[in-house]
Amino acid sequence: MKSTGFATVCLMFVICGTNLLADDWPQWMGPQRDGVWRETGIVETFPTNGPPVRWRVKVGGGYAGPAVVGDRVYVTDKQLSRGAQDSPDPFKRGRTPASERVLCLNDKDGSIVWKHEYECPYTVSYPAGPRTTPVVKDGYVYTLGSEGHMFCFKSDTGDIVWSKELKTEFNQDQTPVWGFSANLLLDGDRLICLVGGKGTTVVAFHKGTGKEIWRALDSEGSHGPGYSSPVIIEAGGKRQLIVWHPTAVCSLDPETGKTYWEQSFASNNGLSVATPRIVGDNLFISAFYNGSLLLKLDQSQPQASVVWKRGGQNEKLTDALHCLISTPVIDGNHIYGVCSHGELRCLDIKSGDRLWSTYEATSGQMARWGTAFIVRLENRYVLFNEQGDLILARLTPQGYSEQGRAHLLEPTGPAQRRKVVWSHPAFANRNVYARNDEELVSVSLAK
Repeated sequence: MKSTGFATVCLMFVICGTNLLADDWPQWMGPQRDGVWRETGIVETFPTNGPPVRWRVKVGGGYAGPAVVGDRVYVTDKQLSRGAQDSPDPFKRGRTPASERVLCLNDKDGSIVWKHEYECPYTVSYPAGPRTTPVVKDGYVYTLGSEGHMFCFKSDTGDIVWSKELKTEFNQDQTPVWGFSANLLLDGDRLICLVGGKGTTVVAFHKGTGKEIWRALDSEGSHGPGYSSPVIIEAGGKRQLIVWHPTAVCSLDPETGKTYWEQSFASNNGLSVATPRIVGDNLFISAFYNGSLLLKLDQSQPQASVVWKRGGQNEKLTDALHCLISTPVIDGNHIYGVCSHGELRCLDIKSGDRLWSTYEATSGQMARWGTAFIVRLENRYVLFNEQGDLILARLTPQGYSEQGRAHLLEPTGPAQRRKVVWSHPAFANRNVYARNDEELVSVSLAK
């Protein structure tokens, strides 16, 4: 009896220990919003027939990545109204009858636990669907749709706690050209959102009531606040909210919205997109047309100074790194990111000099806005490219070394006359969760 009891206790310990190693992906770029997957027990390469598919479910269009918490998966999509069609030119703005949905799925089989659907005529360019990853925490899920519909739901039932229509509440005449695309940031009791307008580029709402706490910065014009997701850093003895909008990189006090510092960095066509990245006392920003900017953060006070700024002759004859859809990563003294025409590049962080580049990880050839999303996993990387391929690779100053590749999804929606997958996947429970405009797939990456 004692032996059996001891064995049972040991088994329970092993099971609990295994569960403790599992991780959630509750927001844009993961638990710490840094693009790092910290789970263990992940495959070193893929089997010949590819990693096992756990389930596939039909979804509508969207660039919004999924969020995963516990045994629930949250994703948003777009549904065209009966008889409606999007313009054959994705760049052209119009008005298309449609709705958006917020879906909560069971992670065991992808079945719908609850859903909420609301009318949402689309007026944006590239109207594939919602852009932002849900934020899930403490029993609530927060979503932001392409046209500015923001919700707080109870995560287990889908009951609405509060909701807003940003264009109506902030008297905006039109949606930003490419929609509300900056991912929501939850910081304490504050849900921080890029809204746009005079004095309302950034607005903090109370997470439980939706009541406005503070507003800050100016950003006017057709691109509103831009499309870059805000992040929290610690430097100069302060917690700083970093916001990159179409004309500048700004640091704010996340509790009050007070500006600490501002550095001019204009983005042609409002293309402030990639999330600012920090390592040590360096803050890195990269724009499609305008190149890269490296700032040094003062460690004694909340201030920043320019280390280097690198551009290029034009969008094809680029210099350092011109990111658009995907966010670069910083590993020690090196930066890895995808440039304006699909080159994965490595930069020396001290100078911005390019050490190497390759098309192998994205489209295999030059492709305008070609991309791959990059996530760090221990001493290697997981990339998910626009062709629907999941790649395990080593990225070092010496070059790109592929360890395995598996095709998860077919490219769908039109972009620059080619079909692509432009959605950041989630990594949780030793699985990857990825979507295109037709389906969401869950694939096991456990050893």
